[in-house]
Amino acid sequence: MKKSLEKRPDLRYLSISDTAKVNYQKDVPELVEKAILHREGVLSDTGALVASTGHFTGRSPQDRYIVDDPLSRTNIWWGEINQPISEESFQFLFHEMGRYLSDRETYVLDSVVGANDKYSLSVRTVTETAYQCIFAKNLFIEDAVAKGGQQPEWSILAAAGYRCDCHGRLGLKNPNFVIINLSRKVILIGGTGYTGEIKKSMFSVMNYLMPTIHNVLPMHCAANQDREGNVALFFGLSGTGKTTLSADINRMLIGDDEHGWDDNGVFNFEGGCYAKCVGLSKDKEPQIFKAIRFGSLIENVVFIPNTRTPNYDDVTKTENTRVAYPIEHVDNSVKSGVGRKPQNIFFLTADAFGVLPPISLLTREQAMYHFLSGYTAKIAGTECGVKAPKAVFSACFGEAFLPLHPTVYAELLGEKITKQDVDVWLVNTGWIAGPYGVGRRIKLAYTRALIKSALNGSLKDATFETHPTFGLKFPTTCAEVPNEILNPAEMWDDADAYNFQATKLQTLFEKNFKKYESISNRQDQEPQESAISFGKA
Repeated sequence: MKKSLEKRPDLRYLSISDTAKVNYQKDVPELVEKAILHREGVLSDTGALVASTGHFTGRSPQDRYIVDDPLSRTNIWWGEINQPISEESFQFLFHEMGRYLSDRETYVLDSVVGANDKYSLSVRTVTETAYQCIFAKNLFIEDAVAKGGQQPEWSILAAAGYRCDCHGRLGLKNPNFVIINLSRKVILIGGTGYTGEIKKSMFSVMNYLMPTIHNVLPMHCAANQDREGNVALFFGLSGTGKTTLSADINRMLIGDDEHGWDDNGVFNFEGGCYAKCVGLSKDKEPQIFKAIRFGSLIENVVFIPNTRTPNYDDVTKTENTRVAYPIEHVDNSVKSGVGRKPQNIFFLTADAFGVLPPISLLTREQAMYHFLSGYTAKIAGTECGVKAPKAVFSACFGEAFLPLHPTVYAELLGEKITKQDVDVWLVNTGWIAGPYGVGRRIKLAYTRALIKSALNGSLKDATFETHPTFGLKFPTTCAEVPNEILNPAEMWDDADAYNFQATKLQTLFEKNFKKYESISNRQDQEPQESAISFGKA
């Protein structure tokens, strides 16, 4: 085994000519040593590597491109999310990055994306820094591919220090970029050291391949199961509680972010977790806190002065502080990354308007509607210029990673929840008794109790009412939850003010949904009517 790890891979097909300085399939201790030697990071008090990702502390969606070629031309949902770039520009950058990496010490990791062998993709990740390789080692899955000496199917070139000075001539907006070539099966990541670009570029690839080839639904969600193997899925945008609610001490974590769903069940795309850690504490999120030890990667977190203790409350560098760790670091986890068919799905939304019920049971049509809507709300202070609650819609709770039109994924969801008889719940983890600034955020204990009752089946036996504005069925009683908070209108002092806000939010839903009434992948194609029909949301 030791001898196989010392082999140098042939990288000439990636335009990398010099492999003398290649670190191939290195173990974590060796990578940590390299990172410290090259001053990429330092060790925390728990042994985790703390690194800075440089200028970019988050993804740059406006700098993400897909090569426009015969394979992608008629399939991709082109627009602001999926921007085209020419084959000629890709080829130029491909060779330039190869030459750039040839002159530097590099790190090469062969691994797999997808815990289900039937759908998994082998991927070779070439990085300029050791900390990026540690990230890939944590988030991708170890497999026999590297041991067998086979060349992986996909390749990622990640050169944090490379900048394209002629970007305008090549059709790029900036010197940094992420480019996905579906035909060549190559991803270029240049000019950014933010590791999230590595995992999300492969997630975009899975989002393209799984529906088109395998009829598998790719999902931006967390998944867990109870001791009997009953699976639940948690969808939600940032700040809605997806990671917190799925990390349940009484349930086993399958994965925290990316999964596939076929006729037999669900499976994790990843081999680890990439969690936001702003405000992290041992009391609030004990599983995540305990997972941050040697082998983990902490990004852009400031130390407490004179110690090696990370200060998770300090957002001096960024509010998007992150930690990456292998799923084996989670005591209560499913190491195989595979689970049975889900019985319950939770769409999490932090409604800052304070008008949605704390929990609602959705019909099939409503489930598809809210899946396509992907609603949450931003509050004042979270973004420059946000002075009042602002509705945010992200299709399928992950619009930035969808190469295909969102209705493709919604139709797959509808098929699966009908065929497999799944209950879908809309959960408001946001405000009650008024909008943000007037009302209060619903207690986490109440949300946990509502989800617990949904999971054990008792909530379906409750009496339900239908919301007059949104058409949502919500329960009037739930164990461990005060009855008065279940009907959002009753919590407001001013009924007219509540109705005004509810109508305002419903109008925003309807305005957002107009773009799905007909689908057109490109402006030069005739619009096609969607196969989805929706009732009242």
